[in-house]
Amino acid sequence: MTTYKSPQKKIGDIVAEDYRTAGIFEKYGIDFCCGGQELLITACLAKGLDFEAIQLEIEAVKSVPIEQNQNYTAWELSFLADYIVNTHHAYLNKEMKPIASYAHKIADVHGSNHPEVIKIATIFDKIVSDMAGHLREEEEVLFPAIKRVEIVRKKGSTLLSEDCEKIKVSLEKLHREHEDVGDAIHEIRNLANDYAIPGDACNTFAVTYEKLKEFEDDLHHHVHLENNILFLKAAGF
Repeated sequence: MTTYKSPQKKIGDIVAEDYRTAGIFEKYGIDFCCGGQELLITACLAKGLDFEAIQLEIEAVKSVPIEQNQNYTAWELSFLADYIVNTHHAYLNKEMKPIASYAHKIADVHGSNHPEVIKIATIFDKIVSDMAGHLREEEEVLFPAIKRVEIVRKKGSTLLSEDCEKIKVSLEKLHREHEDVGDAIHEIRNLANDYAIPGDACNTFAVTYEKLKEFEDDLHHHVHLENNILFLKAAGF
């Protein structure tokens, strides 16, 4: 019997141990990033899902050896931080403004028949604005402090209290912001009816919803790596 049979397993811990299980949670609409600290059995009960059946799916995924490039928990925090910047921050910097532009185009054209797209454009504008400061906080404050602490720990020197305090304050702020952006993207998904394309939609409408879905998927991976791995480990400094 595997450890996944325990009802005390947190969703974030399961995905942190093997990111391939994220696909299972996405399929059932279980939040594994911002909601990662919830027990799996609690999430199943809330959604009326078969806990045992999901356990079996998790075990099936785990039965195949994981590739090293997906074993994020084994990475040093400095390496993980660089990966997040080069992969997820780079994606956001490249895609957020074009997605916002698409959202406003369909709001202008289809807003009279689909007022939800006007609200979606407004919400996404706030996401773009909020994420700019969020990424700066990570790249200029939190990640450099984490790297300095890792260097000091490797040398066996005494940790700098200033860096430890920076990490503590920054983590509290970033956790709150993750909750906010998570709530915002969930509201967009609900307004977009799970990104279902209306019958009268144009190609731009379809592309916008596809891009919003892509954004949400990337956000889930991004926030999971931070909340459930990097932030948890950094909080222990």
